Amino acid sequence: MPKKRESRGRHKGAKGKVGYVQCDNCGRIVPRDKAICITRWYSPVSPQLAQELEKKGAIIMKYPVTKCYCVSCAVHLGIVKVRPEHERKPKPQPI
Repeated sequence: MPKKRESRGRHKGAKGKVGYVQCDNCGRIVPRDKAICITRWYSPVSPQLAQELEKKGAIIMKYPVTKCYCVSCAVHLGIVKVRPEHERKPKPQPI
């Protein structure tokens, strides 16, 4: 069967077997190298309160939160885009 992508849609390389993670949106089990992981900074304080406290000299900590998504959820949430047709690999012509 022909390969659609040289990397088979993964970032594994020649590592062998990799672990699994659970999608934070739907709960699907996805290989760690295939999942799309996004790190965003999270503050437990609301932005308006944080602005007032920073004016008074308080230091508000922000924490990195990493979320991993399966490919279908990442496309649905707009984290990754579907490639336009002219950028996709051409389909083989039937004989």
